[in-house]
Amino acid sequence: MKTVLLTGAAGFIGYKTAEKLLKKGYRVLGIDNMNNYYDVRLKEFRLNELKKHRNFLFYKLDIENLEALRIIFENEKIDAVVNLAARAGVRYSIVDPFVYLSTNALGTLNLLELMKDYNVKKFVLASTSSLYAGQKMPFKEDLPVNTPISPYAASKKGAEVTSYTYHYLYGIDVTVLRYFTVYGPIGRPDMSIFRFIKWIDEGNPITVFGDGTQSRDFTYVDDIAEGTVKALETETGYEIINLGGNKPHQLNYVIKLIEKYLGKKAEVIYKPFHKADMKATWADITKAKKILNWEPKIPLEEGIKRTVNWHVENRDFVKTIKLP
Repeated sequence: MKTVLLTGAAGFIGYKTAEKLLKKGYRVLGIDNMNNYYDVRLKEFRLNELKKHRNFLFYKLDIENLEALRIIFENEKIDAVVNLAARAGVRYSIVDPFVYLSTNALGTLNLLELMKDYNVKKFVLASTSSLYAGQKMPFKEDLPVNTPISPYAASKKGAEVTSYTYHYLYGIDVTVLRYFTVYGPIGRPDMSIFRFIKWIDEGNPITVFGDGTQSRDFTYVDDIAEGTVKALETETGYEIINLGGNKPHQLNYVIKLIEKYLGKKAEVIYKPFHKADMKATWADITKAKKILNWEPKIPLEEGIKRTVNWHVENRDFVKTIKLP
């Protein structure tokens, strides 16, 4: 049984990835600092589901803490590391850039240094489509993403290039995954789909920054987790690979889908477009198809329906969740 160290295990993508790994027979060592960037009860909800699996072991710690991490590497025979721990969100990174650089860049460095010391040879790093700001669409992995427009994107770029350095110097097999707008059940309440479903269902107005014609390559969380597991199981050397829905949709269309599945009408308040946001994202997933044999399976319409259904089934719980 292979042992995978999975950081960010109580997070949105981390939870679903851990679940898939456990079902495939892996032993998963989950790490999460359970920070309160958003309502920690969502993280506890996910974590309690994972703890039902006998091959899941949880450590509450921060990847910024090198010596605490070292104890795990000393005590466990780790076969691979999947780093999904991150400070996420473009706008908040402008408010507190220091924590983004510390977690996303320094935390990645800590993991790579310990992998080098304990001869762990496979690393999967979660990165972001935010790096493609200003580039031509569809976004291809070989675009020169050297001008990030948010501290969040800059911190992820730092993690990517540090990973390359450890691949070059120490032969660590690295797969960097650039995720595109992930959504789904038990999602992050700082992201639009979770917030819009909650607000529309509760009869509150929703806020859209811009006119709603901005588009995103929305990707269902199960598809993202499947691609992450495939990356873990594929030797790539050093590769950057997009994981996206491969079909952008306007935010206004997403709102209409939520209205349809909730059976309720949205009241929309439009505000100026945020400077650090992107007008559109669209992933070229040619490399994902070729190297990982991966492509998304869940269309937006089905994904939104599943997400709304989870909300309705857990309405009493979601009502208590505080939005950041």
